[in-house]
Formats: sequence, structure tokens, C-alpha cells
Amino acid sequence: MSRVGRCIDNGPMEGFWGILKSEMYYLQKFHTYEQLEKAIDEYIEFYNTKRIQKKLKGMAPLEYRSHTLAS
Repeated sequence: MSRVGRCIDNGPMEGFWGILKSEMYYLQKFHTYEQLEKAIDEYIEFYNTKRIQKKLKGMAPLEYRSHTLAS
């Protein structure tokens, strides 16, 4: 949770929403709120389970977390 005067606490979420908008939101048109909500849910699932990230040694976030906890 962000603290007063500590805007850096919000950095990771701001980065995530920036990625979501550039990879998903700006590439599609949504005619209903439900379509947008479903697309965001699907993107979050994709981001956590399938989107490979270089900074995570070529793994998806959940894969990296499982690997790290197993070590």
C-alpha cells in the first residue's frame, strides 16, 4: 500500500498498467465495459502465466516465483 509522500511505492503498478495499455488496450476497441473487463482479466492471466520476461531469466512471473521458492 502506498504511503503519503512515497510515490515510489506505486512504481511497479504504474509500470504494469503501462505495459497492459501498450500491449492490449491501445490495440483493440471495446464496445462494452464487460468486453474491457474480460480483456483485462485475460491479459492479467497471460501476463502472470505465459509472458516471458528477460529480467526473470526467461520465465513468466509465476514460473519464476515457483522456481525461486523451490530453491
